[in-house]
Amino acid sequence: MSNIFSASFQDAAISASAIVYRNGLCFSALPSLLILKLSSTHSKAILYRRQAAVESFTGDIPRRKKLMDKIVNDFTINIATANGTGSQSANLILLQTLFDMGIPVSGKNLFPSNISGLPTWYIVRLSEKGYQAPGDRTHIQVLVNPDTWAEDLAAVQPGTVVIWNTDSKMEMDREDVVSYPVPMTKIARGLNPKLARMIANVVYVGVIAELIGMDQEVLEAAIAKQFGGKEKAIELNSEASRLGRAYCAEEHVKSDPYYVEAREVKEGGFFIEGNDATALGSIFGGVQMLAWYPITPSSSLAEGIIGWLPELRTHEGKATYAVLQAEDELAAAGMVIGAGWAGARGMTATSGPGISLMQEFIGLAYFAEIPSVFWDVNRVGPSTGLPTRTQQGDLTMLYEGSHGDTQHIVFIPGTVEECFEFGWRVFDAAEKYQTPVFGFSDLDLGMNRWAMRDFEYPSEPMDRGKVVLTQEQMDSIENYGRYRDVDGDGIPYRTLPGSGLDPILYRGTGHDEDGTYSEKPDVYYKLMQRLKRKIEGARDQLPAPIVREEEEQDIGVVFYGSMENTIEEIDDILEGMSGKKVSTLRVRALPLHSEVQAFIERHNTVIVLEINRDAQLYGIMRKEYPNHLLDKMHSVAYSDGMPPRARLYAERIMEVLKEVGA
Repeated sequence: MSNIFSASFQDAAISASAIVYRNGLCFSALPSLLILKLSSTHSKAILYRRQAAVESFTGDIPRRKKLMDKIVNDFTINIATANGTGSQSANLILLQTLFDMGIPVSGKNLFPSNISGLPTWYIVRLSEKGYQAPGDRTHIQVLVNPDTWAEDLAAVQPGTVVIWNTDSKMEMDREDVVSYPVPMTKIARGLNPKLARMIANVVYVGVIAELIGMDQEVLEAAIAKQFGGKEKAIELNSEASRLGRAYCAEEHVKSDPYYVEAREVKEGGFFIEGNDATALGSIFGGVQMLAWYPITPSSSLAEGIIGWLPELRTHEGKATYAVLQAEDELAAAGMVIGAGWAGARGMTATSGPGISLMQEFIGLAYFAEIPSVFWDVNRVGPSTGLPTRTQQGDLTMLYEGSHGDTQHIVFIPGTVEECFEFGWRVFDAAEKYQTPVFGFSDLDLGMNRWAMRDFEYPSEPMDRGKVVLTQEQMDSIENYGRYRDVDGDGIPYRTLPGSGLDPILYRGTGHDEDGTYSEKPDVYYKLMQRLKRKIEGARDQLPAPIVREEEEQDIGVVFYGSMENTIEEIDDILEGMSGKKVSTLRVRALPLHSEVQAFIERHNTVIVLEINRDAQLYGIMRKEYPNHLLDKMHSVAYSDGMPPRARLYAERIMEVLKEVGA
């Protein structure tokens, strides 16, 4: 590596009396503050530095170190760009580089719903403790997008590092931040005028890399990984990162405390989106038919399945699957139900608006008892809502979907590992209980990249449930009827088309145990009680909750889904605020496992924490649990479309605890 890329701020320090002009920038040192006057393009921009910054210019390096302690691997970077400019590739390169250096890191992509050019933000959180929430504040702000410039700049706290594109023609009017102006577009234009707008993003990656001390070799390996063997793109972007580093090293003296240090890199680690993990799990679960209609944020789940099926699901060169893009969500649901009737493992992937449109067929599948799988990757509703933001607002709709009295099985993953696992388990549950089964993810989990080590290959044989395939099996069943409960578990036996065994009958109207049409009151009552008994019987057969319990058993927090990736930090903040130990329980399925009620019984005060407005899980618990537990349970529900921020939720929990005297 050239010396220019490893130059430190010590090497760049200048004496107090010096005035150096570089590319239109005038640096002058004053006794107690540094004034940075920009060129005519950015006249009127003045940045006041505190004493620590002055010491960088006076050459008093030991003194500066005392004034500014290093902050290592524990800060947040917020990058403000425009959608469709190539920034996502640059941001993923940054994320991958930090990960490959062994640094615990997570990324959140906040993007517009459909229009290229609209604002997008990417939040990179570095945390030695492994925290994955966005963090309380931004420590390093990258400004590239003029449209949100004023808003982004106004949002940062004093002392924040601001890396900004001088070619944006915007002013730096904050006097209380650490400013690093960079002509990103000009640098990129020197490499490739046609692609300058896109290459400029990798320039800021290079600047960040120089400022915080990222390994250039690891960075260029991440670039190679991102562009997958496209040599011209790899070299062009690698050079852009080098030029960004070079400019930063030559033109700026580091005046902030943020650094990275490499940590031990464990073998086998990689990034994957939750939707991709679910897609792989679905394939290993034996999916045979996918019917879908595009909708954000579930489309990448379907696309992941489609991408891998030709490689993973063929026999002697022939496809063993079918993929159908339906004309709408209702049609997709109908196709899934048709596949289930035929004995195939069918599924669809959608979001809240799609589930709303599927309600009629969901009710049919429940009442006719047809195995079928529906994945809901939750976005913000109601109506079109915020299509590219995250929420847990669909829970009640999934659990009680369709008209009339219904109750459904819902799998709720909280990690990408569980996205994979539940991707195959939902099929087993659908066939075992002969009912629609829902997978419930959300945009944060589904469309962001998460670090992981390995997937656990399914060790259990497929559970096809009570399927009668031979006449011998049929003869062994006493008084067979399609909807007759022979074993007392509420689950009848079924036959499949092509088996030669009759009857192959599923009915969505009133029916008796033999599947014969009936409107008799006692027949309907008995049928509905059996359906309830069947689903209730799944309660403790579904994934058990994850419990992290303290000995004190004073305060418990019940939560679900992607809040898993924030709960550790919430827990730590709560214990610091309250001085009390906090137990947590993560619900992983509906109907609720019996351990959830037992957890509430054991704790004095229980907070039900969720990412929605109306406290949907809390409502389910209040409806299903005995009265003596109701006074123990308290709701903290909050949703603004953003991934959960730990301190925000912790503070809301503390408010409730104070109100109830806990």
